[in-house]
Amino acid sequence: MAQSTADAKTWGMLAILALIWGGSFLFVGIAVKELPALLIVFARVGLAAAILIPIHWWLVGPLPRDKRVWIACFGMSILNNVLPFTAISWGQHFIASGLASVINATTPMFTLIFMALAGLEKLTLQRTVALCIGLAGVVILKGGNFGDLGPQSLGILAVIFASTCYGLSAPWSKLKLTGIAPLTIATCQLTGSTVVMAVLAAAFSEPQLYLEVSLKTWGVLILLAALSTAIAYLIFFRIIARAGPSFVSLVTMLVPISGVLLGVAVLGEKLSIHEIWGGLVILLALVIIDGRFVRLFKPRQASQ
Repeated sequence: MAQSTADAKTWGMLAILALIWGGSFLFVGIAVKELPALLIVFARVGLAAAILIPIHWWLVGPLPRDKRVWIACFGMSILNNVLPFTAISWGQHFIASGLASVINATTPMFTLIFMALAGLEKLTLQRTVALCIGLAGVVILKGGNFGDLGPQSLGILAVIFASTCYGLSAPWSKLKLTGIAPLTIATCQLTGSTVVMAVLAAAFSEPQLYLEVSLKTWGVLILLAALSTAIAYLIFFRIIARAGPSFVSLVTMLVPISGVLLGVAVLGEKLSIHEIWGGLVILLALVIIDGRFVRLFKPRQASQ
C-alpha cells in the first residue's frame, strides 16, 4: 500500500488546524471573564454537537443505534471532552491562554505513557529520554516551585490533568473505537458530552448566567464550538484521510505557537522568561518523540 504524502494543500490545512486549535485557548481566555468553566464547556460541546449531527446525517447517515458504539463513544466523551475541556477552562481562570496552550502540548508524553502501560506501544530509550526532557520542561515552566499551590500552580496542574485525560483517551480509542467512522466518533462523543455537561451545569452551576453575558462572550462561545470544535474535527479527519495520522500529529507542535501569538496579540499576555524556556524544552521533547527530525541525522542503509 502506498504511503500517504502531504502536499502543499495538506500543509496549509495543518496550519489552519493549528491556528484554530490555538484559537480555542484564546476564546476560553475571553469567556472565563464572564462564565464559569462548566457553562463554557456545556456551550462548546452542545453547539458543536448541534452542528455535527446534521452534517453526519448528510455525509454518513443517521447516528448509530449499536449500544457498543455509544458506550465506546461515551467513554471517549469523558476522556476527550468533558474532563479536559472543563479542566482547561477552569485552569484558564488562573493562567494565560498562551501558557495553557504550551502546557497542553505535553499531551503526546502522556499518550506514550498510557499506550505503553496498555501494551499498545513500546517505550523506547529515545522516548524515555523525551519524557524526562518534557518533565524538566514543565518544572522550568513553573519556575521549579510547585509547593505553594497558589492560583498559578493550580491552573498549571489543571491543564496538566487535561493533558493526562487526552493521553488516556489514546488507548481507549485504540481498544474501543476501531472500525467506527471518524465522523461518527466525533458526533457521538460530542452528543454524549452534551448530555453529561447538561447534568453537571444544572447541578453545579448557574445556567441563568447565559442570559447575563455580553454579546462578545456569546460570540467567542459560538466560535469555540463551531470553529475550534466542529470544523476543527472535520479538518482533522480530512488531513488523516489525505496524509495519515502520523502527519496530523505534527499539529501538536504548532498549536502552542498559535496559542501564544494569539494570546499576546489579542489579550496582551506576556510570558515570563522561565515560561518561554520551559515551552522550548517541551517542544524539544515533542520533536524527539515525533522522531522525524531525529531520523534525518541517522545514516541511511545502502539499498541491497
